[in-house]
Parts: sequence; structure tokens; C-alpha cells
Amino acid sequence: MPPPADIVKVAIEWPGAFPKLMEIDQKKPLSAIIKEVCEGWSLGNHENFALQIADATNFYITEKNRNDIKNGSILRLTTSPYQTAVQLHERIQSSSMDAKLESLKDLANASRDITFAQEFINLDGISLLTQMVESGTERYQKLQKIMKPCFGDLLSFTLTAFVELMDHGIVSWDTFSVAFIKKIASYVNKSAMDTAVLQRSLAILESMVLNSQDLYHKVAQEITIGQLIPHLQGTDQDIQTYTIAVINALFLKAPEEKRQEMAHILAQKQLRSIILSNVIRSPTPINDEMAHQLYVLQVLTFNLLEDRMMTKMDPQDQAQRDIIFELRRIAFDVECDPNNSGSIEKRKSMYTRDYKKLGFINHVNPAVDFTQIPPGMLALDNMLYFARHHQDAYIRIVLENSSREDKHECPFGRSSIELTKMLCEILKVGELPSENCHDFHPMFFTHDRSFEEFFCISIQLLNKTWKEMRATSEDFNKVMQVVREQIMRALTLKPNSLDQFKSRLQNLSYTEILKIRQSERMNQEDFQSRPILELREKIQPEIMELIKQQRLNRLCDGTCFRKISSRRRQDKFWYCRLSPNHKVLHYGDLEESPQGEVPHDSLQDKLPVADIKAVITGKDCPHMKEKGALKQNKEVLELAFSVLYESDEYLNFIAPDKHEYCVWTDGLNALLGKEMTSDYTKSDMDTLLSMEMKLRLLDLENIQIPEAPPPIPKEPSNYDFVYDCN
Repeated sequence: MPPPADIVKVAIEWPGAFPKLMEIDQKKPLSAIIKEVCEGWSLGNHENFALQIADATNFYITEKNRNDIKNGSILRLTTSPYQTAVQLHERIQSSSMDAKLESLKDLANASRDITFAQEFINLDGISLLTQMVESGTERYQKLQKIMKPCFGDLLSFTLTAFVELMDHGIVSWDTFSVAFIKKIASYVNKSAMDTAVLQRSLAILESMVLNSQDLYHKVAQEITIGQLIPHLQGTDQDIQTYTIAVINALFLKAPEEKRQEMAHILAQKQLRSIILSNVIRSPTPINDEMAHQLYVLQVLTFNLLEDRMMTKMDPQDQAQRDIIFELRRIAFDVECDPNNSGSIEKRKSMYTRDYKKLGFINHVNPAVDFTQIPPGMLALDNMLYFARHHQDAYIRIVLENSSREDKHECPFGRSSIELTKMLCEILKVGELPSENCHDFHPMFFTHDRSFEEFFCISIQLLNKTWKEMRATSEDFNKVMQVVREQIMRALTLKPNSLDQFKSRLQNLSYTEILKIRQSERMNQEDFQSRPILELREKIQPEIMELIKQQRLNRLCDGTCFRKISSRRRQDKFWYCRLSPNHKVLHYGDLEESPQGEVPHDSLQDKLPVADIKAVITGKDCPHMKEKGALKQNKEVLELAFSVLYESDEYLNFIAPDKHEYCVWTDGLNALLGKEMTSDYTKSDMDTLLSMEMKLRLLDLENIQIPEAPPPIPKEPSNYDFVYDCN
């Protein structure tokens, strides 16, 4: 007979004694269990003791997490979180350097546990650490020369403990003094500083800037971009990542009026070229965190264009109108007549003719074309840049189109405005960076005016595609769609430079795009005649049943899920699978991600399918409503789902990826007799339905299809016919 579900068999350790095997009743209060353990070893004052998980984490067992204990776990009897906090609070103030160092090391490890952290913070521990950073460590400055490694470790463990405690989100960042900020900033500004101290100091500054607008102003006064740049020129990728993170934080939180000024400073300090040579082109592969920070910097840089993108042209502003005159002058090499000879009507007629050749919609007053936002004045900026920096290409495009028949000319002005708008959409100008995206493009770090150069390459592509399509003015939108596809396909290849981007576009001509489209169309061909539609409707239920069976089979195979935690460094796993008779969900914790099939007996917990009331997804899940649950970023919300059973009891999941999310939500809905609505189901339905339709529509008249496959032929007597590669 299996043991009751509430009874867990564990081993409990106590220093100097043999481990004790014990059955824990999860229905009993934790204090009663601790008392029983203490009495077994004749220990008094059981309220001063607690149980810990005996592994590298040493996390305390509490009423909240006690259900994580599983059969065979090894626990450790230890002093309570309060007692440990009091002891460490006293020890870190010791006058002995060795004792102080050892206690700070213990504090840094213990602070990862939120139960201990809460007790230590209640003792005003954060204030004690900040005082030690501000002034306490200065006592040892004189000893620094003779005890430099010890001093570095002392400071490193102090800052590590501080970061760990603040990570729990218990204490507000707004409470810190200017003296503390100055001290942290001084560690970043020093040229020769311990790597661990520098790393934690940068992490603290980033958190301060991101979590408090008031602290942003204080940090911005202490740290300059010039002081951060040297940290990018080393070889430690972690230091480089934290440095770019601080720059991004300062950029993100800067008031709008100061962002352009900060961008100007970054340009002066050659930040782009330093990142290109020391990070992107470094022999060390770029990890995910660095890729994310580069993506954020890319987004923030392009967001500087938002102001121009959303600024309408003022037709009365002479300086802005002069830019249009400059475009006309460069294209047609028109010398300005100082005496303004000729009648006003003649000049107006000449201007109208030239503006028509330049491809503006409004030939009389082209300024009106730039009143549409987006792209506003940004389009005019791009056109002027193209005309000045790629003058030959600009003149060739304008003159080439002005010499064509009216209906076949590619309007440069209109094309530039629509292309600028399209490029802003592709690069998502004006949108905040996503928390988990790593989609940075190396080519945008190879030029100080990368957006303008991107435009120049794209406008020449547009003109080339227009000619290849033999387009007329009625085909304008079709051409723009093809150009968007060409640009998007080239960007997905992640070219390392603008020249490489240009060469990729050369291989994506209109003819090549047609081939790609034709190939894709053949894979997803859709027939619209009535008999075909009736056949589709007849086949659809069979296909849906097939998809349902596949989903349930996948649930029977099971999936490994990560434990729900706000701390990325914890790699805890649990496994869930459906029983072969589709009546019970088996689940249980794992120490590590499984490499093969997980045996049934290791999944101790069960949930009858009959008890499931509903499947909840996204932000409605209880684990997504908790304060600070995985920062509730969009990517995690899209992978979260919960199973509601009994009276408001939930089994909470976060799928490893979108594919598993679709499989599980579909499978659970199928078990409940509900419709499967995921994107994955729609994709499978389209694929299988298309395949089945093509098979049924094949011309198979008078062709006998054997019921059994043909026999495998005998092996040949020799293999002399095989080509010898050597």
C-alpha cells in the first residue's frame, strides 16, 4: 500500500551526529516538526532552530515552500533565520579582519535566501552595509598596500551581500545617501580596481538609475561616459556587459531634452567604434546578456530619430524650404540668379517642372509632402544626406526617372517619404526595448550615420526593384511591399557590415523574390472552388482528431518545466506527464533537467483530470498576478498557464517555449472537451489539410496502390559501384 501523499520521508543532519531518517507529516505545523527533531537530539529552545535544504543553496524551509520537500530529500537542522541574522550582524562588525572577512562571506551566501534576507533587513542590516561602504572600509585604507587581496575580498563580499539583499525587492532604492553613491561611483572611476568589486559596483549603479528617477540625477553627476569607456576596452565580457548596461540605463532615464546631448557625447567619445572593435569583433563569442544590451543600445540610438519623425514641416520656415531648394540645386546643377531675373510666373513654372522631376506629390509646394507624420522631417533629412553624401547615385536616380515616360518614372520624393516611414516601422523607432530580446544588428555599429546609410542603400534598391518590376505609378504599393520583403530577408541574415547588407540585397532581386514566393505558395497552396471547399470541410474533423491525438500523446510523453522563481540563477525543475489512460496528471520535482525518459515512480504527485475545472492562460494566471513575478515581461506572460482544480487550487506552469505552451494548452483543452485554439493548431491544420487535399486530388485513376510496402531488395554481391571519395 503506497504511503499517504502528505507523508514525506527525509534524512535530517545535525553537526557531530548521525543523520536521522524521519517521516514528515505535511499537515503538522513546521514548528511542531522542528520541536520533534530537536527533542530527538536533546536540544532545548526549539524556537531557535530551523530546517534548511542541505545543498548549495541552503534555503530555509518555511510554511510557504515546505511542499517543495520530496521523498529522499536531505535536510539540515540549523539555527533559525533570526538567530543567524543576529549573529552575522554582530560578526561583520568584528574588529578582527579575518573574522570580519569570513562573516561577510557567510552573509553574501545567506542573503540569497529571502527568509534570511527579511530578518537581516529587519535588523537594519542594509544601513550597516552602506555605512561600512561609506566609511567603515576607510579604516583599512592604510592596510590596503600590505593587505590588498584581503581588502578587495572584504569590499567584494560587502557589495555582493548588498546586491543579494536588494535583489529581493524588500527595500526601496530611494533611501540611499549621496555619500554611498559617491563611494560606489569612485570604485567604477578607479582605473585599477578588483574585478568583482567593479562588477558589483556597476550592477548597483544600473539598479539605482533604473529604479529611481531621483537617484538617476545623483548617479549622472558622479559618473561620466568618459570614465565608463575604459571598461569597454578590456577583455572581460562581464565587465563590458555591465558597463553597457549602465550606459543604457543612463540613456533610458535621461530627460528627453538631454538625450540628444548624451548621444553627442557618446559620438565624441567614439563609443560606437570602441564597441565595434572590442566587443562585436572580439574573438570572444557574444553571450545572450551582451547581445541584449547591444540590442537595447541600438533601440535607444534609433529612438533619437523619433523627434524628427514626429515633426511636421512648416511651409513658412525658410530654412526648411532651403533644404528643398538644395535638393533641386544638386539634382539639376541650377545656379541661383543673384538678380532674380525673369518673371515670377516663369520661375514658378520652372520650379514646378523640377519638383515634378524630383517626384514630389505636390509639385507647386513640396513642403506639404512633409506634413505627414510619421515620417515628417526625418524623410527630408534622409533625402538631403543622400544628395550630399551619395551625389552621383542621387543625380543618376533623379535624371534617370525624369527622362522616362510619365507612367514609368519612379517618384524619388514620394518613394523617399514612404521608404523612411517603412524603415522606421522595421526598426520600431519610438518603441521601448523589449526585456528579453537579443536582436541586434552588427552593421548598425559600423557607421556613425547608420540609419541614413541604411536609407541610401534602400532607396537605390527601391529604384532597382521598380525597374525590374517595370512598374507604373499604379504599382507603387506593390513595389513597396517587395522592397520591404527584400530588406527584411536581408536583415534576417545578420550582415556584419553595410556593404555586406548591400551584397545580400543584390542576391534578392525581384526575380529571386518571385521564386521564393512561388516556392512558399506551393507549400501552402489554397484552392477556393466550391467542390474543393466542401472536400475541405469533410476532411477537417478527421484532421482535428489527428491533431488532438498527437497533443495527448505529447502530454503522455511529458515535459520538463522550470520552477517559478524571480531569480534567474536558480535552476530548479519539475516534470509533468499525462497517464496513458488520459485520466491522471503525474508531476514531481527534479534535481536537474532530464536527459531521457523520467520514470513514473519519481513523479509522486497526482491530479485526476476529472478534478480539473479550467485552463487559464497569460496574465489571468495566479503566478503572473504575484508582485514582481518574473517582472511580468511580455515573453513570460505569453508562456504562462495554470490548471484550476478543487476549490481555488492551481497547478502553475511556465512553458519552456511557445511550442510546448501550445502543445500543453491544446492537450488540456482537448481533455476538457474544449476547442484547441493555439497558433500551433492552426499551423498544423493548414499543413495537414493541404497535404491531405493534394493527396486526394492526385490523378490516381487505374493506379493500384499496394496495401503492403514492397520488399527490401537483397544486398548486392559487391560494392564496386560505390564511388571512392579518397
